[in-house]
Amino acid sequence: MIDVREEIASAPIGPYHRFLALLIGMVVFFDGYDTFNPAYVIHYVAKPWQLAPSQAGLLVSSGLIGFMIGSLLQGKFSDRYGRRATLLAALWIVTVFSFATAALGNSFFAFCGFRLLTGLGMGALLPLGVTYVNEYAPRRLANTFSMWGWALGWAAGGIVAAAIGIYLTPMFGWQALYYAASLSIVLVLVCHVALPESLQFSAMRGNWQGIAQILSRLNPAQAARYDAPGQKFMFPEPSDRPASVSLLLSPRYRRTTLSVWVSAFFILFGIWGLSGWIPTAMMQRGEGFATSFSFGALIQAMAFVGSLLCGYIADRGGKDREAMAAWWLGGAISVTILVLVNVHALNVICVGAAGFCILGGQNVLNNFTAASYDTEVRGTAVGMMLGVGRAGGILGLFITGLLQQHTPGTAGLFVAIGAASLIGGIAIVFVSPRPTRELVATADALRAS
Repeated sequence: MIDVREEIASAPIGPYHRFLALLIGMVVFFDGYDTFNPAYVIHYVAKPWQLAPSQAGLLVSSGLIGFMIGSLLQGKFSDRYGRRATLLAALWIVTVFSFATAALGNSFFAFCGFRLLTGLGMGALLPLGVTYVNEYAPRRLANTFSMWGWALGWAAGGIVAAAIGIYLTPMFGWQALYYAASLSIVLVLVCHVALPESLQFSAMRGNWQGIAQILSRLNPAQAARYDAPGQKFMFPEPSDRPASVSLLLSPRYRRTTLSVWVSAFFILFGIWGLSGWIPTAMMQRGEGFATSFSFGALIQAMAFVGSLLCGYIADRGGKDREAMAAWWLGGAISVTILVLVNVHALNVICVGAAGFCILGGQNVLNNFTAASYDTEVRGTAVGMMLGVGRAGGILGLFITGLLQQHTPGTAGLFVAIGAASLIGGIAIVFVSPRPTRELVATADALRAS
């Protein structure tokens, strides 16, 4: 009997791993792209649509509401019907409504409505990408492999959004952002042909057809063993408990669940407050148009670098919680400096540090959450964590919008972001430590017997 999960965990990184990471990276690219492009729309529509700052915040958070709903729903669907089918449906929703936003979203209410519908699909892309990559990741490089997959794609999406915001929207209007997003139709067609189902999900459901073929592509050196006549496979995880919020709050998972929810809520509060308002805030601080818009790209680039380093520390030292707490404390310090000083060089350094620390730690939290739950409930766990987090993001955009409206300057904005980052760092320390590999192996052996 071959243990499918152990074969995945012990496989060396090979060409098929890189192919899957690239494919999921392209999927999550559109999530990262969509996360930041509403910040560039505000500049063009605030005056023509006569928007107050709080309404401008709703312009961004309307998509977040859809994101939150999509994150929550995808877990139920992906844990029941599979990762692949749910991901393809989400990509179709994103493609159709991104095009509709560009073509028909020419008023405040129409734009918000299409953003809400787009968000239903977008909300599924990141949790599904995180879940999918983690279910193919080798154990010894789980965080690093994930960062070079979905995290790189997410950061690249934000950078491309900034480039289009800077160079194309002055010529073609804000609609250029969403016409570009609708190019995801190409990826949809590629995924229909090339994206396999999650191997762990198939094994958990007892669908052994094609298991040997996929394992052979993951680890070609063992192909003869997998294809041996009469070879059988096993997957030592329970599959008889329906994925649900009540299972996430059961004694087995409760402490971890509540801790990651609190962390996600406050960290996403800070991330969306930062990313949604950074171009506007920097222009208020005296930066030029192109420079202010380029801060969004800086945040994304530094977020990826921060993710790699935080993930490396988590993989090498097994200090996931400690690394995330340190990163978010660093983020709180960096935005606090922006409250006290307004100098161009420090603006660049501190905004880059905020991306490195706050967003970099959040990317590791996504992997940490996926690794902390069994396959049967993993999609629901990641979706609920991001759904709760995006509720924090919605509140973050609204509160920071009110702060922009009722307080002079940008100090209130950065105080709120710093406080949220600090609270998130404190909450993650209370997560239950994950069992050691030896304990996991013992538990698996007991289940198998």
